[in-house]
Amino acid sequence: MSAGAPLRAVVVTRDEPADGPLSRELKDLGLTVLVWPAVSVTRADPAALHAALAAAQGFDWIVFASRHAVAAVLAELPRAPAGVRIAAIGRATAQVLRQRGWPVDLVPEEASAAALVQAFAARPELTRGALKMLYPASSRALPTLAAGLRQLGAEVLQVEAYRTESAPLDVAGCRDWIAREAVGAVTFTSPSAVDELARALGEADFAHLLNTAASVAIGRTTARALSARGHHPVVAASATLAGVATTTLRVMQSRS
Repeated sequence: MSAGAPLRAVVVTRDEPADGPLSRELKDLGLTVLVWPAVSVTRADPAALHAALAAAQGFDWIVFASRHAVAAVLAELPRAPAGVRIAAIGRATAQVLRQRGWPVDLVPEEASAAALVQAFAARPELTRGALKMLYPASSRALPTLAAGLRQLGAEVLQVEAYRTESAPLDVAGCRDWIAREAVGAVTFTSPSAVDELARALGEADFAHLLNTAASVAIGRTTARALSARGHHPVVAASATLAGVATTTLRVMQSRS
């Protein structure tokens, strides 16, 4: 691309409308945004979560892996239960909790399930004894977190708090952008978005897209999902939507 030429469009694959938070961050940086929501987040059957939260004070920890889990729990339990400590994966998840008045006792440096397990392991006083942990999770939650905590000796109750499902895409419209090579970057904020966009587009068009556009992942777990498909993503400078946006701008400017 010649100097001074306009930057190509950025694809947002997370579940958000055209004026959603990541889209706004990107637009504020002067980027053109295409919203291709590959996944949709929907409400799970609340019975199991409701029952678990009714007994929340019987847990030592509640572990949050995403803002969607926070929203599901706070819809049932607006105030943090007394005597229960809170762990969050990622500063963005922790920030949402704190904004709602919930204290956060443990946040790993890296926004990943493995990093949270390592953070607990590094502080054995946090896992001493037969601790009970509540883990409100996605329907597609990977086993890394619960299994890792159990290996530390914790008793973990994993409850489906929300469902992550495929979303309908205007595939013909997406393929038109891909064929014209008019996309400069694709942002991914979850492994599910990687898998579902590949499924919706088909492997050939997905590969063409990421061979001609940069891929930006919010964290290492999402980056690994891209690497497993043979692509080499850039990991956001911070595991936040603002971090994804600023990293995307930097990457696109470097490729212009």
